[in-house]
Amino acid sequence: MTTSSTPGLARFNTQAAPEAAAALHEVCASGHWGSLILSRRPYATPEALLLANDAATAELSEKDLAEAMAGHPPIGRPEPGDPTSAREQRGMADASDELRAEMLALNLAYQERFGHVFLICATGATGEQMRDALRARIANPPEREREIVRAELGKINRVRLTRLVQDS
Repeated sequence: MTTSSTPGLARFNTQAAPEAAAALHEVCASGHWGSLILSRRPYATPEALLLANDAATAELSEKDLAEAMAGHPPIGRPEPGDPTSAREQRGMADASDELRAEMLALNLAYQERFGHVFLICATGATGEQMRDALRARIANPPEREREIVRAELGKINRVRLTRLVQDS
């Protein structure tokens, strides 16, 4: 991102609150996160927006994190018709049936253990990399996993915010 304002950022800064809130909900399903980002407008630079994301993500309660995670489909099963989840999970698009079956089993085991979807910033990751991360993280203590989830959510939000304010 550049260090100056962009037309996309200017548009976001001047959008009516309901439209900006709807756009932010597409970035992150946590209403509290969206409210925090909205309340800090206008942003002088895209980097300022990304830093606000970092701060807002750090402030999320357990309930807010759960709300944010509920907006993410399981890895390997993007929401039908949702170009964002399909783009982000592109690494699974050509996965073998064996890898897909393993991801399904690991996702279910993870959800059973932690009570929520496995959250990873999948942009640019291969199916094998996502599987390996899932294998490694399923053994984490819940407190450690919660902090990893928060960090991954922040990364996902950064990718999505960057797309939101890119020049048209």
